[in-house]
Parts: sequence; C-alpha cells; structure tokens
Amino acid sequence: MTSNAEAFLRRAEALATPAWVGALRRQGVEALARSGLPNRRVEAYRYTDLTPVARAEFGAAPKALARPELPAQRGRARMVFVDGVLRADLSTLPPRPLSDAAPLLGTVENSATAPVAALNAALAEDGMFLDIPAGENAGLIELVSIVTEGAGPIAFHPRHVVRLGEGASVTILETCEGPDGVGYLHNPVFEVVVAEGATCAHTRIQREGQGAYFLSSIHARIAAGGTYDNFTLNAGAKLARNEIHSALEGPKAACHMNGAQLVGQGQLADTTTFLHHAAPDCASRQTYKSVLTGNGRGVFQGKILVAQVAQRTDGYQMNQALLLSEDAEMDAKPQLEIYADDVKCSHGATIGALDENQLFYLRSRGIPEKAARAMLVQAFLTEAVDGVADETCRAALDEAVMGWWQGVAA
Repeated sequence: MTSNAEAFLRRAEALATPAWVGALRRQGVEALARSGLPNRRVEAYRYTDLTPVARAEFGAAPKALARPELPAQRGRARMVFVDGVLRADLSTLPPRPLSDAAPLLGTVENSATAPVAALNAALAEDGMFLDIPAGENAGLIELVSIVTEGAGPIAFHPRHVVRLGEGASVTILETCEGPDGVGYLHNPVFEVVVAEGATCAHTRIQREGQGAYFLSSIHARIAAGGTYDNFTLNAGAKLARNEIHSALEGPKAACHMNGAQLVGQGQLADTTTFLHHAAPDCASRQTYKSVLTGNGRGVFQGKILVAQVAQRTDGYQMNQALLLSEDAEMDAKPQLEIYADDVKCSHGATIGALDENQLFYLRSRGIPEKAARAMLVQAFLTEAVDGVADETCRAALDEAVMGWWQGVAA
C-alpha cells in the first residue's frame, strides 16, 4: 500500500460496492495502491505537487439534506449536486441511474498518467449519466455542484458520463461553487463519448472555496465528423488541477479546448491537456489565458500527439499569461509529438505584464487607473471567452470574470 494514499484506500475499503461499480473500484484501488498520489518527481506533476491533498483529512458528506439557495435556472433543465450528493428534489432533469452507464465506465484508470481518475474510481459513489439519443438536440443542460457552509472538510468523487448518439447535440453548463472557510476536495471525472456527426459543447465555471482542492479529469472520445468543444474557467480553489484528455478517433473529427485561469494570492491553478490525433483530416484548437495576481501560480501543460495515420492534421495551441504582480509565477510546457508527414501544427506561449503604453493611453484620456487596468485585463480575456458559441454560457462566463476582478481590485 502506498503511504500517501492510505487514508483514501481505507475509505474505499469501507464503502459499499454495488455490482455496477465493482470493476471500476477495483481498477482505481489497484492503481492508487500501486502509484499513490503524485509529487513533483512525476514529470506530469513537476509543477503541481498533490502531497497536500494526500496529507489533508477529509470526512464523509453530511447526512442532513441541506437546501442551499440556488441561482436562477439558465438552461432547459439542470441536475444539482449538494455536498457531493445528487439531489433529485432540486433537479429538473430526471436522474438516470449511473448503473446504466456501467459498460462505458473504467476506460482510463489503468494509465499511470491518470492518478486523478484512479482516485475517483476508487471512491466514486454518485454522478450524472446524460444519454442523448441519435439525432436529438438536447439544448442547454446545467450541472450544478454546491458545497454548503456546514459540510465540513469532506471529499467527494462524482463520476459523470455523457454519451451522444449519432448526429446528436448538447450544451452543458457546469458550475462548481463552495464556501471559503471549508477545506474540501472535489474530484470529478467526466467520460464523454461523441458519436459520428454529434456535437458536445461543455462550459465549466469553477469557483470553489479558497480552501478547497479541485482535481478534475475529462476524457473525451470523438468519432468521425463529431465535435467536442470545451471551455473551462478556473477562478477558485486553493489548488486546482484541470486535466483534459481527448482522442480524435475518426476522420474529420474536431476538438476545441479553451479556457482561462484567474489566479490570486495563495492559489495554484494547473491546466494540463493531452490531445491525440488518431485519425486523418482532423482539426484541433487550444487557447488558454491566465491572469495572475499576488503570489498566485499558474501552470499550463499541453501535449498534441499526431499518430502516423493522422495525415492532414490541423492543430493549433496557444497559451498566454498576464502577470499583475512581481510575485506571480507562470510555468508553461507546450509539446508536439508528430509521426505523420502531412500536417499543419503550431504552438506558442507568451508571458508578460500589462502594456504600460496602453495603460498610459487610457489614463491620459481621463480613465482612472483601476478602470484602465480592468479594461486591459478584460480585453486580454476576450479572445478566449468569445470562442464560446452559446450566448447563455458566454454571459455566465462574463459575469464570473467580472465578479473575480471586482474582488481582486477591491
């Protein structure tokens, strides 16, 4: 048994194990016992040490059914989790048992590069199964996760499965929120299966409490002509690690992975992506932007792997960071691994401060310094947010960005 995972493994042993989760849990426990939670000696985690997560003490979710105040519903329907527990009484989308998704579970736990998913597999008890039939346009569906003030230092590991039939489409708006005074762990895993010609647009707004740990892993498989479009806003948690693993498995498939990290005092935000071009004539786009204040630390690691069969690949990756403090830090590691000879791939990274000439220009026209800085920061983030096609999701992102900036500038 690996020492830094003992507490999680003991918790897994104490859980009831329904038949549908048995194989998944065994895979997770075996991987966790073998490798534990990584520290900086593991290359994929050289900038983000998960030892503090292993050392923290977490309890079970409270049995009392807290009823938090929910924001107004934005989409056609929504599914609500409170303190890690699915609440059918607060949801407007009828829950489908996760046991129905059993054949789709457990495709990622054996990988040595997926310890976050292994932790989830060992302890998963609940989650969302969203199954969109072929040809159906499901519209906007919300996934809401709220941690309440009285929850205490809990850990929860939801397993979410999204499957789209041929030609289907769905837009998912995911929000994650919690109180600042609680040190909890939210460890969600998404398994997304996009069939031929289907489209899944997934927007996440992560505003966990300032004492929280947020470890997320998304694994998407996209068939021929399908599209997976992801945008993640990291604006909360003491330590946030957002992993996205996508595989383009059929010709003319597409994947867009974009996002923004808003990192303040005492925070670490890590976005790590792995994009596998496994078929010809596929396209991918990645644009990630980070704004860092105080002694905040940001990380971006992005790898594009182009298999030999993936001729005529079109891949683009850009990571840009804006440092608003001399104590802020940004670490970037873009990677291209190409085995095909007919490809168009590029990547870039820039790190810098606000342009003093632009700031002077705005101030010389009577704009106060705080307002001028806010305008420049918003302009910096606009390119990333404007890539979100759904107006409701884009408005929610704009609101979250403005709320973060007002808190920083206060």
